[in-house]
Amino acid sequence: MRTKNSSPSTAAFLLSLLTCLLFSPKTYSADLVSQETALKYIPKAVAASLEKNQIPKEAISISVVEINPGRPGKIAATTEVDWRSQQAMNPASTMKLITTLTGLDMLGPQYRWRTNIYTDGLIRQGTLKGNLYLQGTGDPKLVPEEFAKMMKALQNLGIQKIDGNLFFDRSAYAPNVMEHNTIDGESLRAYNVPPDPLLYAFRTLSFQLGKSRTADFIDIGYTPPLSQLKVINQMQLVDQSCDNWKSNIRFNLDPEGDGATTNQLLTAQFSGSFPNACKGVNYNVVALDANTFLTQGFAAAWELSGGAWTQTPTGKSGAVPLAARLLLQFEGIPLGDDVQDINKYSNNVMARQLMLTLALEKMGKPATTENGELVIQSWLKGLGLQFPELVIENGSGLSRNEAISAEHMTQLLVAARNLSVADTFYNSLPIAGTDGTMRNRLMAHLRKFLHLKKKPEARIKTGSLADVRAISGYVMSKSGKMYAVTSFINHPNAWRGLEAHDQLLAWLLDDGPEPKQAR
Repeated sequence: MRTKNSSPSTAAFLLSLLTCLLFSPKTYSADLVSQETALKYIPKAVAASLEKNQIPKEAISISVVEINPGRPGKIAATTEVDWRSQQAMNPASTMKLITTLTGLDMLGPQYRWRTNIYTDGLIRQGTLKGNLYLQGTGDPKLVPEEFAKMMKALQNLGIQKIDGNLFFDRSAYAPNVMEHNTIDGESLRAYNVPPDPLLYAFRTLSFQLGKSRTADFIDIGYTPPLSQLKVINQMQLVDQSCDNWKSNIRFNLDPEGDGATTNQLLTAQFSGSFPNACKGVNYNVVALDANTFLTQGFAAAWELSGGAWTQTPTGKSGAVPLAARLLLQFEGIPLGDDVQDINKYSNNVMARQLMLTLALEKMGKPATTENGELVIQSWLKGLGLQFPELVIENGSGLSRNEAISAEHMTQLLVAARNLSVADTFYNSLPIAGTDGTMRNRLMAHLRKFLHLKKKPEARIKTGSLADVRAISGYVMSKSGKMYAVTSFINHPNAWRGLEAHDQLLAWLLDDGPEPKQAR
């Protein structure tokens, strides 16, 4: 028997939020020293970099706060640098900090998404005679490894063969949030994948290309496995460096025969040239509709696990029938692990699905971005954070409309240090010179500290769009001081601003702000 939706009604949730906002104390607010003592100028090395790269000072905002230990529930923080910090700016992917922190605090790091599998049939002598209905709740990391676990769980129910079709219930999301709209027209790029309650492997085909170890030809593999995909390799090896390796590759993905169905044989054709200097690269493409990708991915996973079909499934969209019974409730990986991927590798669709999950869990289905924004805004106010300029469009930063000030993003970082999820959030951020989007940043500067027993570090979320470069996170300086830092550049030359941001972070690693008494 199917359980009822345990989420509170929209009206009840809004009433409880209103009560919370009117009567709850601002437990997590920080004591901020007046900004009158903050630096009202840009650090010299940063200013020099901006001038060299033709970025006007009016195009950058900077907020730096030193975080000091305080009594439980309330920390002391001192504003150190304030340059246009109250100006609303496009934050690009640093917007993910708001989404992930809200998710961690409201849902908890151990929260797991559920993918429910129903059937309208019965299991007889190892064969499920009936259809499977997959009902998703937006698991952002339903990848091949998770599908393998799901198949094993199905087999543990006594199923070896499926005599039925696949149906996909996406009622958890409002239809408009699943539309494939982009801000740059690049609909085949993985970063533009739209949300999907049954998102499988980010709906992205990832081909691995590289020179064969045993002969002069190109090996091509791909993930995730699909049941009806054939790769045709017509590429030639050329004696060139690996720079711009994509420029001479021609790719085409077509169904064989007339028309296309979810179980039709597909051919992925590669032609052109490939540099022999490339040791191994990934060619990622979003080239299949959601139902085809999920059908062939599920079918392949079932077959790889040793399962069989009476006939190849032709997966279709469809609601779970009222008479269907729950066969399996599959739980994904914990939210805390998902947040690592969202922040370290700036995964857009995972961030968008987390925002929709907040709407789904707190206001019921179908989840909408508007309800997700309402939940986030209410959570911020519950912490005593008033961000009137904040605009949230999808929660990922992949937007021309999202906006926040550097001052308020830094305030968020300060408030995060008081939450029970502070360490989980901190550890999810890319580490300069080590991993994620900061892997190759500040490496030369960090080598200066190799002799220190306790090495300084920068845990920084990055963001980039055309005309936007952004950083936000924490810096632990060489003397052990912790800084929360945010800087946004909004300008046509923003792509040249990476150096300026690295100069700012290096300045903080070196204990850049002068002691108060020396000012």
